[in-house]
Formats: sequence, structure tokens, C-alpha cells
Amino acid sequence: MEKRLDRGAGILMPISSLPSPYGIGTFGKAAYEFADLLEEAGQVYWQVLPIGPTSYGDSPYQSFSTFAGNPYFIDLDMLIEEGLVDKAEVKALDWGELEDDIDYSKLYESRYKILKKAFSRTKECAGEAYKEFILNNEDWLNDYALFMACKEHFGQKEWLKWEKDIRIREPEAVKHYTDILNGEIEFWKYIQFKFYAQWDKLKKYINDKDIKIIGDIPIYVALDSSDVWANPKQYQLDENLKPVDVAGCPPDAFSDYGQKWGNPLYDWEVMEKDDFSWWRRRMAAASKLYDIIRIDHFIGIAKYYAIPSEGVPVDGEYRLGPDIKLTKAIDEAIGDAMIIAEDLGVAMPEAKKLLEVSSYPGMKVLEFAFDGNCANEYLPHNYMPNCVVYSGTHDNETLIGYFGTIDKKGFKFLMDYVDCNDDKDKLADSIIRLAYRSVADTAIIQMQDILHKDNKSRMNLPSTIGCNWRWRMKSGEFESRHIEKLYKMADIYYRLPKKVYKKREIEAKKKAEEEKAKKEAQKAAENKKKLSSVVKPM
Repeated sequence: MEKRLDRGAGILMPISSLPSPYGIGTFGKAAYEFADLLEEAGQVYWQVLPIGPTSYGDSPYQSFSTFAGNPYFIDLDMLIEEGLVDKAEVKALDWGELEDDIDYSKLYESRYKILKKAFSRTKECAGEAYKEFILNNEDWLNDYALFMACKEHFGQKEWLKWEKDIRIREPEAVKHYTDILNGEIEFWKYIQFKFYAQWDKLKKYINDKDIKIIGDIPIYVALDSSDVWANPKQYQLDENLKPVDVAGCPPDAFSDYGQKWGNPLYDWEVMEKDDFSWWRRRMAAASKLYDIIRIDHFIGIAKYYAIPSEGVPVDGEYRLGPDIKLTKAIDEAIGDAMIIAEDLGVAMPEAKKLLEVSSYPGMKVLEFAFDGNCANEYLPHNYMPNCVVYSGTHDNETLIGYFGTIDKKGFKFLMDYVDCNDDKDKLADSIIRLAYRSVADTAIIQMQDILHKDNKSRMNLPSTIGCNWRWRMKSGEFESRHIEKLYKMADIYYRLPKKVYKKREIEAKKKAEEEKAKKEAQKAAENKKKLSSVVKPM
């Protein structure tokens, strides 16, 4: 049975980009306040970027684990309220100077000091809730905690540079390091316990407002991850456990050079033999975190790009993926959750066919629309309803930045299409309105575009490192004028939450019944008056 997203609107706002006095957005007060503002703005969806622990380069798409959560998102004020750390201890540390930026080096130095103090003072590890969490997540948590403890033990080196015995997971070595690093292992388990406790509470708060969370998962996992270290046979690795080929994509709309992500490729034949058990566990876990799961680079399931580990993107080649066999396994694993397929990039018949068969909604990005070609598939008049339209994604320029880079032909076409002059703020609002008025079931707008930010606030520039994933929204920037504008558009284009329309329907029906009763009462009174005037006294 086809599952369709409700017609509605939402905002792409990473957890990391929320306001916070501690260097990065968290699951704390600002997250709850943002949920309140989404409700006021008539939004149905909150889309976040991957929330796993980040590694070198700070990208949420390169995580130490596909199952674990990012320790940076644990809210420190909540730990203070629990009495696990002192406010003075937190304030004494350097969290960075800029309110709208994330200084990851300072964050790394400061955050774990506080988290380790909280762990040293906790009594939760003896409680039933903690024991239940460990039991329910042992299929990944033990490997992850040992992996992180070993990374610390080996000076944060990638696992391919560890001692050979633990690198290849000899049973004696696993037992040895589990014994000598027991305290560190317990710390990493505790951190995940706190992460999930705070996330589950926040998710319930959001869902109680009838807002659904769209979560983003990368199709591939990082080489330096517990996933690859614990399951090397699931990947295309050589006898030394190094990737033979790696993931990426050829030159496309995002990069003229192409992209070499460096992720190890799955051994799909091996995965198919065990009925995609790892993928089933992964998607089942994601369906607990999110209501809707956006699979990044979905086209790789149909046909994936393999680049020699020592080569460049143009040296790569396409190979067939698991196709419908994997999407069937995904559907069986996710229960009531839903999928969005990120099908951007090089167009290919295999991916289009898989999208049709799976019935997953694909994506439309308005920044790809204005090349002067009225048949462009990203122009709203060419959409079919079962899709999700974006102003831009985390990999794109902001709308304001985009206007400065589009060629003259495209810019003229854009102005004609939205019937607007070259005022950039008005053009941005016009493009947002295009998304809202389209037939696309779902319209998602980047927060930077709502706030009219330029490219200084861009989230990611593909194929670069060191300056990405840093933008944060300042406290109070999402103002009533933005909220009122979004609510009005959502109302005009039938994107408000269903409960709003249901309430209006009930109120309209009640009012109609009251009007009917009032008219009937008036008519009865008039008839009585007429009758009394014709009746003669005895």
C-alpha cells in the first residue's frame, strides 16, 4: 500500500544550528522553543541533519556510528538541573566567541570534560532505566563503546592504525581491551543513554504538537566507524581491511569536479545473503528516532558510483545496486515511518524506475529550476504531487547567495517566472511561495532562506573541508514577522496541520447549525404571532 506524506510545510533546521550558550545547538530549551515556533507558524515538519557523532571534518554525514547519537547535542543545562555538573564549571570553559558560529576545536576540548564529570557523579548506571537501555541496544552499543574507548586509547587514530590484534578483532584482543578499558567503555555507553533520554523526551514534545520529524541518514557509513570495524565482511575491503573502491559521484549540479566521499562501499552480495540484516537493524533504529527518514543519495541503491581508492571521481564507474530487494527490506523494517528519497544528481533510468516501484517521494530543488528551460523538471508546473520541494538543501547556496551566482538568462527567467523585480529579499520570499503553492505534498524551506541569509551562512560546500557545518541561528532571529508570513502562506495553500482544518470544519458546522436553529426559532415566533393575530376572542 502506498504511503503518502501529508500536504504540509516544514523547516530544515539542524540541531547544531539552534541557539545555545555552549557552542552548539542541543536538545535543550532552544529546541523546545523552536518546536513552539514551528507550531505557531503552522508547520507540519521539522527536518534535521544526521544526529550521529561526527568525526574528522565535523560532517554529520561522516559519523563514528550509524546507530549512536552525537554527544554534543546533550544539553548541559539539563545536566545542571540534575545536579550532575555545576553551572560555574560549565561557564568556566571556552565555548567559542561567536553566537552564530560553531568552533568545533573548542567544542571538542570543552564538551567531553563536562560529560566525564557528569558520568563520574551519576548514579543512573545502577538504575533499571539504564540497564534496560543497555539491553535494548546491545546489538550495536557494545561495539560502539569499545570502538570509542580504543580510539581514545590509541590517541584518536583511525582503527586501521591500531594494533593488529584489535584491528582485526581477535577474540582475545577484544576481551583484553574490554577489560582494561572498562571504565571508558562504560562512559561511552552512559553518554548514549543520556543522548537518547533527552532526544526521546524532545521528540515526544514535538510529536504532541502534531509536528513530524524528518531525519536524514547518509546512504554510506564512514570508514573510521564502529560499523565497518565490527562488520568488515559487509564492505568491499581488501585483505588488509582497506577499501578497494570508495563512494562518490561524477561531476554534477553540486560539483564540476565530482565528489569523492571516501566511504567504503557495501558488498551487496554478502548483504543480500543475510537478507540485509544490518540494513534492517539500521532502518528500524532510524524509525524510532524519526517519523520520516530521508535517505541521502538514494540513487546509489539502484546504481552506485565506485571510485578507485587512489583515484579521482572521473576514474569511477557505475555498478548496479540491490535495487528493489533492499527497498522491500527497508519497508519491512520501518513500521509506520516513511521514506523520502534524495534522488538528486545524475539522472538515470534505474533510479527513476526504483522510485516509481517503491512509491517513495523524490525531491525537487528550486535552485535547480531556473536555467531558462520551461521543461526543467524542477520547475513547479512540472511536478507530480508525490514529491518534496526544497528551496535548497544543506549542500546548496542560500537563496540570497544563489541570486548572485545565477547567469543573466537564468536570472531573467526567474524574475519572469515569479513576476518579481530584482529585489533579492522579495525574490527569496517569492521562491518560498512557489514551493508552498506547488502541488508537491511537502514543502521544506531552509531556515537561512526564511531569514534571508547570504552564503556566509551556507551549511556545506561539497568537496571542501574546514569551513562547513558551522552556521547557527542567533537567539530571537526567527521573529513574529517570519512566523506570521509562514502561517499565512500555509493557510492560503492548504498546508496547515490537519487539526486546524478539522477544527474549522467543526466550528463551521456548529455555526451553520446555530444559524439554522436561530432561523427556525425566528420563523416559529413569526408564525405564532400571525396565528395569535387571526384568532378571535370568545
